[in-house]
Amino acid sequence: MSLTDTTNSTRANSAGVDWAKDDYAVCVIDADGEPLERATLKYTKTGLRRLIDLLDRHHVDAIGIERPDGPIVDALLTAEQAVYVIPPSQVKALRRRYGSAGNKNDRFDAYVLADTVRTDRRRLTPLMLDSEPTTALRKLCRARKDLVAHRIAVANQLRAHLATTLPAAVDLFDAIDSPISRQFLTRFTTQDALDRLTPARLAAWLKSARYCGRTDPAVLHQRITAAPRGATGDYARTLATITRAYLAALATITAQIDALNQQITENLDLHPDRDILTSLPRSGTVRAARLLAEIGDARGRFPTPASLACLAGVAPSTRQSGKVTIVAFRWAIDKQLRDAVCDFAGDSRHANPWAADLYRQARAKGHDHPHAVRILARAWLGIIRKCWTTNTPYDPALHGALQRLLNQDQQAVA
Repeated sequence: MSLTDTTNSTRANSAGVDWAKDDYAVCVIDADGEPLERATLKYTKTGLRRLIDLLDRHHVDAIGIERPDGPIVDALLTAEQAVYVIPPSQVKALRRRYGSAGNKNDRFDAYVLADTVRTDRRRLTPLMLDSEPTTALRKLCRARKDLVAHRIAVANQLRAHLATTLPAAVDLFDAIDSPISRQFLTRFTTQDALDRLTPARLAAWLKSARYCGRTDPAVLHQRITAAPRGATGDYARTLATITRAYLAALATITAQIDALNQQITENLDLHPDRDILTSLPRSGTVRAARLLAEIGDARGRFPTPASLACLAGVAPSTRQSGKVTIVAFRWAIDKQLRDAVCDFAGDSRHANPWAADLYRQARAKGHDHPHAVRILARAWLGIIRKCWTTNTPYDPALHGALQRLLNQDQQAVA
C-alpha cells in the first residue's frame, strides 16, 4: 500500500441520512467530498442493521441528519456515532452551494448533509439526547398542549353553534367549556327548557350542581331573559343533538387533559431537576414541567447563556451590511421552547418585582407586549441556566438584581 493510500484510509469519512416516508437515503463521502457509496434503506430492523454495517465498513465518524429523534437516531447513537442535526430550513439554503436550481431530492440531500458535516463540523454541535424521564415528560407536555388546543377549538365550535341555537347560554358563565357551563347545557338544551326556568328554579338547580360562582342566581336569570331567543319546538330538539355532540367531545378531551395532568405531576415529582424549575415564581406544576421538558437535562447542549437564548428565540438577530445594521426577530428557533419560556416569563412579572420592573422598562422604551416578554424571558434564561448548571433551586434572597431593587424601594419609602 502506498503512502497516499495509507493516508486516505485513515482520513475520516462522513455520511448523510435524508428521511422519506417509506425509506431513507444514505450517502457516504470521503474526506475530499467524493461519494463512496449511496444506498436507500427501509425502516426495518434489517435496514437499520445494514445502515450501521455500511457506516462501519467505511469508517464513518460523523453523520448529518435533519431530525433529532426516531429509530434511526437511536440506532446511530447506540452505535456510538457522532450525529449532527441540520434542520430542513438550513438544508434548503445549503442546496444552492451545489447548484442554482436548489431542487429537493432525497439522494442529493443526503449528499448535502454529509458534505456539510465534512466542511462545517467545527460549527456544528453533536446531538446530545436528554434522559428518558425528560423525554417522556416532553411528550406528555406536548400531548397536553395539543389537547388543550383541541379543547379550545371544540369550545369555539360550540359557541358558534349556540350563537344561533341558544344565544342565552353563550355568555351565561365565564367560560363555555367550564364544568358548570357544560352541566347547564346538558340539562337545558333548548329555548323551551330555558323558558320554564324561574329565579327560584335556577337557584335550586345551581345548588344541586354545586355551583361555586359568585354571581347571584337572579342575575344569571336576568341574563337568560335579556338574551335573544333561540330555536324552539322540533327544530330546537334536532339542533340539541349537535349541542350534545360538542359537549361529549369536550368531556372526553377534558378528561384526557386531566389524566395527562396527573401523569405530568407524577413524572415531575420523580425528576431529579424538579426542585430547580418548581422554585421559579408562578411556575406551578405544568409550567415547570414544560420548562424542564423543553430545556432538557443534557447540560452540554448549551455551553453559554447566549446559546440557550438564541435557540429559544428570545435573542434578536442582528444583520449588518456596510453602515446599515438591522436588529430583527429571530425565526430559526425551537418554537416549543420559546412558547414555554415566554409563557413562564409573561406570568412571572405578576409575582416577582424584578421581572415586573424589567417588563415596565421594556414597555417604556416602546416595545409591544410580546417583545417585552421576550426581553424578560432572555433575562430569566440566564438565571434558569445558572440554577440548572449548578443544580441549585432559585432563591430570591440570592438574586442580586432583585435584592437591589427591593432595597431601592425600601429606601424610597423611608
